[in-house]
Amino acid sequence: MVTGGRARRRPIRSCVACGRTADKRDLIRVVRSPDGVVSVDATGKKSGRGAYLCPVAACLDTALKSRRLERGLSLPTPLPEQVVASLRAAMADLTAGAPGGAPHG
Repeated sequence: MVTGGRARRRPIRSCVACGRTADKRDLIRVVRSPDGVVSVDATGKKSGRGAYLCPVAACLDTALKSRRLERGLSLPTPLPEQVVASLRAAMADLTAGAPGGAPHG
Protein backbone atom coordinates (compact mmCIF):
# COMPACT_ATOMS: atom_id res chain seq x y z
CA MET A 1 0.00 0.00 0.00
CA VAL A 2 1.33 3.43 -0.93
CA THR A 3 0.78 6.31 1.44
CA GLY A 4 1.87 9.79 0.41
CA GLY A 5 3.98 8.42 -2.41
CA ARG A 6 6.06 6.18 -0.14
CA ALA A 7 5.80 2.45 0.41
CA ARG A 8 4.91 1.35 3.92
CA ARG A 9 7.65 -0.19 5.99
CA ARG A 10 7.12 -3.77 7.05
CA PRO A 11 7.79 -4.55 10.72
CA ILE A 12 10.98 -6.52 11.33
CA ARG A 13 11.33 -8.83 14.36
CA SER A 14 14.03 -11.21 15.53
CA CYS A 15 13.85 -14.85 16.58
CA VAL A 16 14.52 -15.33 20.30
CA ALA A 17 16.40 -18.57 19.57
CA CYS A 18 18.76 -17.80 16.67
CA GLY A 19 18.57 -14.00 16.45
CA ARG A 20 17.72 -14.00 12.73
CA THR A 21 15.72 -10.93 11.72
CA ALA A 22 12.77 -11.34 9.39
CA ASP A 23 9.46 -9.81 8.44
CA LYS A 24 7.03 -10.07 11.34
CA ARG A 25 4.68 -12.21 9.23
CA ASP A 26 7.41 -14.78 8.53
CA LEU A 27 7.89 -15.57 12.22
CA ILE A 28 5.62 -17.26 14.76
CA ARG A 29 4.47 -15.01 17.60
CA VAL A 30 4.00 -16.52 21.03
CA VAL A 31 2.16 -14.27 23.46
CA ARG A 32 1.65 -14.17 27.22
CA SER A 33 -1.66 -12.43 27.84
CA PRO A 34 -2.10 -10.03 30.77
CA ASP A 35 -3.75 -12.85 32.77
CA GLY A 36 -0.71 -15.12 32.23
CA VAL A 37 -2.02 -17.50 29.54
CA VAL A 38 0.61 -18.43 26.92
CA SER A 39 -0.58 -19.17 23.39
CA VAL A 40 0.40 -19.00 19.73
CA ASP A 41 -0.80 -15.73 18.18
CA ALA A 42 -1.72 -16.48 14.57
CA THR A 43 -3.04 -12.94 13.96
CA GLY A 44 -0.10 -11.06 15.51
CA LYS A 45 -2.54 -8.71 17.21
CA LYS A 46 -3.27 -10.27 20.61
CA SER A 47 -2.46 -8.03 23.53
CA GLY A 48 0.31 -9.07 25.86
CA ARG A 49 4.03 -9.74 25.95
CA GLY A 50 5.17 -11.37 22.72
CA ALA A 51 8.21 -13.29 21.55
CA TYR A 52 8.99 -14.43 17.99
CA LEU A 53 10.37 -17.71 16.68
CA CYS A 54 11.46 -18.87 13.23
CA PRO A 55 9.08 -21.54 11.90
CA VAL A 56 11.83 -24.15 12.24
CA ALA A 57 11.85 -26.99 14.77
CA ALA A 58 15.52 -26.36 15.60
CA CYS A 59 14.74 -22.81 16.76
CA LEU A 60 11.90 -24.03 18.99
CA ASP A 61 14.16 -26.71 20.47
CA THR A 62 16.92 -24.15 21.10
CA ALA A 63 14.48 -21.67 22.64
CA LEU A 64 13.05 -24.32 24.98
CA LYS A 65 16.40 -25.83 25.96
CA SER A 66 18.00 -22.48 26.75
CA ARG A 67 14.77 -21.02 28.25
CA ARG A 68 15.01 -18.04 25.86
CA LEU A 69 11.31 -18.25 25.11
CA GLU A 70 10.42 -18.07 28.79
CA ARG A 71 12.74 -15.09 29.25
CA GLY A 72 11.29 -13.37 26.19
CA LEU A 73 7.81 -13.75 27.63
CA SER A 74 8.94 -12.84 31.17
CA LEU A 75 7.76 -16.18 32.56
CA PRO A 76 9.01 -17.37 35.96
CA THR A 77 8.27 -21.05 35.16
CA PRO A 78 8.83 -23.37 32.17
CA LEU A 79 6.18 -23.49 29.45
CA PRO A 80 3.41 -26.06 29.94
CA GLU A 81 3.64 -29.11 27.66
CA GLN A 82 0.32 -28.23 25.97
CA VAL A 83 1.77 -24.87 24.86
CA VAL A 84 4.88 -26.61 23.53
CA ALA A 85 2.63 -29.04 21.62
CA SER A 86 0.63 -26.16 20.09
CA LEU A 87 3.88 -24.45 19.06
CA ARG A 88 5.06 -27.62 17.34
CA ALA A 89 1.69 -27.97 15.58
CA ALA A 90 1.80 -24.33 14.41
CA MET A 91 5.30 -24.85 13.01
CA ALA A 92 4.20 -28.02 11.23
CA ASP A 93 1.28 -26.14 9.65
CA LEU A 94 3.51 -23.29 8.48
CA THR A 95 6.28 -25.47 7.10
CA ALA A 96 3.80 -27.76 5.32
CA GLY A 97 2.60 -24.81 3.23
CA ALA A 98 6.07 -23.57 2.33
CA PRO A 99 7.66 -25.02 -0.82
CA GLY A 100 10.87 -26.84 0.12
CA GLY A 101 10.29 -26.27 3.83
CA ALA A 102 10.73 -23.10 5.82
CA PRO A 103 13.67 -20.86 4.88
CA HIS A 104 16.28 -20.31 7.55
CA GLY A 105 19.65 -18.84 7.45
